[in-house]
Amino acid sequence: MNRILKPVIFVIAAVYIGVDAVFLTVAKPVADWVSRWRILDGLRVWIVSLRPYPTLALFMIPLIVLEPLKPVAAYLVATGHFKVALTTFAVGEILKLVILERLFTVSRDKLMLIPAFGWGYRKFCRVWNWLEATETWQAARRLSKVAQYSVRSYAMHLKATQKQDSISLQPR
Repeated sequence: MNRILKPVIFVIAAVYIGVDAVFLTVAKPVADWVSRWRILDGLRVWIVSLRPYPTLALFMIPLIVLEPLKPVAAYLVATGHFKVALTTFAVGEILKLVILERLFTVSRDKLMLIPAFGWGYRKFCRVWNWLEATETWQAARRLSKVAQYSVRSYAMHLKATQKQDSISLQPR
């Protein structure tokens, strides 16, 4: 039984981490943008003033609140509400990752003072580095870049075509 469950759990974990990695490409620029909001300076100062364990508790809140949206989205897909499920999943995932990224950026040094968190983070970094070094990851990264450049090129072409059309429609 263990021989069967181990690969299944590995695949589920890989998909789970992969989904977070995909959404992180969107969440990181959003988090950087949010970090420039001056209205949040007071909140940033308060977070920095916390001790390590209260910081960890604060760090867990987005996980506890937003992580259950994944199974909710799965349920919505299963009941035929695909658009609502996709929206729920995407908004919840991006919101979770933006909040976690900002909290981690502000309080990383303090969180690393907690032995279990530091150990887990170092293990995560090792796995992440190994994953990024695999040929599969490199191939997926290349395909992602090709797709990204293709979409960007198409969008620029479409914009130029629309601009050209609007110029030709103007009265002389």
